[in-house]
Amino acid sequence: MPSQGVKLYVQDKHVVLDNGILQVTISNPDGILTAIQYNGIDNLLAVENQEADRGYWDLVWNLAGSKGTKGKFDRIEATSFEVIVENEDQVELSFTRTWNPSLEGKVVPLNIEKRFIMLRNSSGFYTYAIYEHLKEWPAFNLDRFRVAFKLRKDKFHYMAMADNRQRYMPLPDDRLPYRSQTLAYPEAVLLVDPMETEFRGEVDDKYQYSCENKDNRVHGWICNDPPVGFWQITPSDEFRSAGPHKQNLTSHVGPTTLAVMHSVHYSGEDLILKFGSNEAWKKVFGPIFIYLNSLSDAGGNPLSLWEDAKQQMRIEVQDWPYTFPASQDFPQSHQRGNVSGRLLVKDRYVCKDYIPANGAYVGLAPPGDVGSWQSEVKGYQFWTRADEDGYFCINNIWTGDYNLYAWVPGFIGDYKYDVIITPSAGYDIFMGDLVYEPPRDGPTLWEIGVPDRTAAEFYVPDPSPMFVNRLYVNHPDSWG
Repeated sequence: MPSQGVKLYVQDKHVVLDNGILQVTISNPDGILTAIQYNGIDNLLAVENQEADRGYWDLVWNLAGSKGTKGKFDRIEATSFEVIVENEDQVELSFTRTWNPSLEGKVVPLNIEKRFIMLRNSSGFYTYAIYEHLKEWPAFNLDRFRVAFKLRKDKFHYMAMADNRQRYMPLPDDRLPYRSQTLAYPEAVLLVDPMETEFRGEVDDKYQYSCENKDNRVHGWICNDPPVGFWQITPSDEFRSAGPHKQNLTSHVGPTTLAVMHSVHYSGEDLILKFGSNEAWKKVFGPIFIYLNSLSDAGGNPLSLWEDAKQQMRIEVQDWPYTFPASQDFPQSHQRGNVSGRLLVKDRYVCKDYIPANGAYVGLAPPGDVGSWQSEVKGYQFWTRADEDGYFCINNIWTGDYNLYAWVPGFIGDYKYDVIITPSAGYDIFMGDLVYEPPRDGPTLWEIGVPDRTAAEFYVPDPSPMFVNRLYVNHPDSWG
């Protein structure tokens, strides 16, 4: 029997996407997700919330010259709606908010276009956004932008973000003042009278579920009855800020799932995007994939949905860059370039010969100083790992000007190739052998740990028994 094609229903205040597997409702023209119907559940999103507080793109911004990281919160509500693609295989929708000078000081000076895509036979949907600041527009600061999904608290109780970081979670009600005690900062609370006694005495803190960009591929929630998974999959880091080791939030009590494109968490003002009054800027964020899954076996274990979500994540990564986004601002594979080569280490105190940079992180980022990729927040970055012989290949790079940066586990310091690299569409650049010489004043006398940008050799002791998250008691990551 042929599968149902994708159908679009345009109503006065909503548009509905339906491919026979799931149905997604989006406010018109705001572009806010108000309902996701799947596997017999009429709405996976938080039905107790207002429609504008369920699934949305948001940002935090401020006027130029502002200090600190607490800016103006903006849940992005579009003002116009357009159907970009409509056929049985794909529907792509655009929701746009256009800036003009009458909005100065009131609305972030950006043109923002949010897009949503549903494909035939796909158990999920995609979303991406295009931000643009014109040269003649006023200066401003941009602190954070992301996609947020708030799910039904009566359905989704189990969160998973890694094989060894998953658990049943407290309810948002447990964080209310009469059920909890605020600790050193508002996000951290001690659960003193939770609705489920198993959580009594635990600390809940969303920052305990942060993750480095390089590892932040899939996370989400599981509902036991009926067995349903809700997963946020980010197949590429190219649009994320500050490189592969920048940590961002993932999922936390709500139940909430976030796709963070940029934040200043753990870094502060150094990572604020600061735009000048004569600065043009345009960037595509995403697409990300919202994947829904369920069990075909009525007697199966709902927690197995995590394994299926990981498999789907691998499929999405393999398919990157996607071929289906209709925006001309998103380059497909044939419109991108590739860079390859070999990285060697020259350290005469370790070995007389060149040492292959086994496991080195090698990346392209906008031109800057040595190590500047860690604070680069406006452009795109493309990273890979070198093999045991030091060979690397960075694929699917946007055309433009870059420096090549690297660091090698086991050696201190950062490498930068000083010549600007300009990948072109459809072309491969072979760099040959590159040599990194770590800084030295002489032979190593003694060393504590390994310079690999982790704390893996150091024991992280458990906190006071009065302030524990039981997920991390005797956790394998106690060593780093």
